[in-house]
Amino acid sequence: MTDLTIARFIDKTRMAQFADGLLVAVAVSLPWSTSATSILLVVWLIVLIPTLEWEQLRRELLTPAGGLPVVLFLLGALGMAWADVTWHERWRGLDGFVRLLAIPLLMVQFRRSDKDYRVFAGFLISCIVLLVASVIVYVWPNILVRPPGNTGVPVKTYIVQSLEFTMCAAVLFDLAIARASQRQWKISIAFTVLAFAFLGDIFFVTTGRTALVIIPVLVLLYGFRYSGWKGVLIAGAIGFVVAVIVWTSSPYTRERVMGIYSETELYEQQKEATSSGFRIDFWKQSIQFIKSAPLLGHGTGSIADQFRRASVGRTNGNVFLTSNPHNQIFAVGIQLGFLGIAVLWAMWIAHLMIFRGPEMLTWIGSVIVMSNIIGSLFNSFIFDFTEGWIYVIGFGVVAGMVRRQLPPGYKAHALASAK
Repeated sequence: MTDLTIARFIDKTRMAQFADGLLVAVAVSLPWSTSATSILLVVWLIVLIPTLEWEQLRRELLTPAGGLPVVLFLLGALGMAWADVTWHERWRGLDGFVRLLAIPLLMVQFRRSDKDYRVFAGFLISCIVLLVASVIVYVWPNILVRPPGNTGVPVKTYIVQSLEFTMCAAVLFDLAIARASQRQWKISIAFTVLAFAFLGDIFFVTTGRTALVIIPVLVLLYGFRYSGWKGVLIAGAIGFVVAVIVWTSSPYTRERVMGIYSETELYEQQKEATSSGFRIDFWKQSIQFIKSAPLLGHGTGSIADQFRRASVGRTNGNVFLTSNPHNQIFAVGIQLGFLGIAVLWAMWIAHLMIFRGPEMLTWIGSVIVMSNIIGSLFNSFIFDFTEGWIYVIGFGVVAGMVRRQLPPGYKAHALASAK
């Protein structure tokens, strides 16, 4: 090996290590700052790309898990061609698809890296600090001025915070059970207390109603993964008991749940602006938009234009001036039709199929994918900045870790069924 070759090897190795460290920094910044995360992601990409080998990247692109996100992006890029809106709106519409390109890159990076758990540790520690900050601004609200509805939310929104805390709690409970099985009782208790602290913030401080749907789904999924349908029954029974306790002890959670009905009534009968009323109206209109262009949709970047047109002639038409239908399936379907929806669901299924088995790693992956799927029924989680990057980074890192555990002779096209 020549001196030049050795120098190149050393440089590439150092750059790969630097890229790993940058992604840890991204995970730490993600719960807190959109600007810091954006800057770190750009630097990460600049450092990572020179370290990638085409053969490694091609291997991931040929798998459903790595290739379908790219297919969805390419479909979004093609969708700009038939969109009847300005090119500025078309490029803005494509922005939501761009982050999907990072998935195969992350799969390559963490198939070879040994710093994968640091990414999750960084995110967890960052969320713990956020939990403390949430309690502080809830107890002393005058410390920080926040928009209405974000009491106890020091940064970003209650939807984002509840999602982050839900995912942390789900992983911590699994860690607690694993430690208990090894008779490491102190660590198990610490994880359990921390998990309940995250859930306590959701139920008693600030509740994102999307999280209240994600939590029971994860409870049932956890039971199924470990004991099949018997586990579902046991997990469901435990979850029901906990739900009754929360319902009776948290007036705030009861108010948030019961508020869905009252908000809908106020919107429909008195035309009062409410969150639930907006969502239902957005969904009704979205269905009509998809019906009018079912196969290929109205083109990338067309969502805001469709809502503008729908608002013409309506007394409360201003409520439709949005570019977010608060449903990922509708957000893709309006722009790319049933073809885009099919690719979206194929991607989700391919991602979920990777994570099978009772191991902790597969549970982390399942939590990431299932939280995104369920949350996307009520929000455009992939197109939203923080939620989208949580999914892309979380899945990409775990999928790379799973790939690294496969036997050396395992064929690329069979990776979607990895255990």
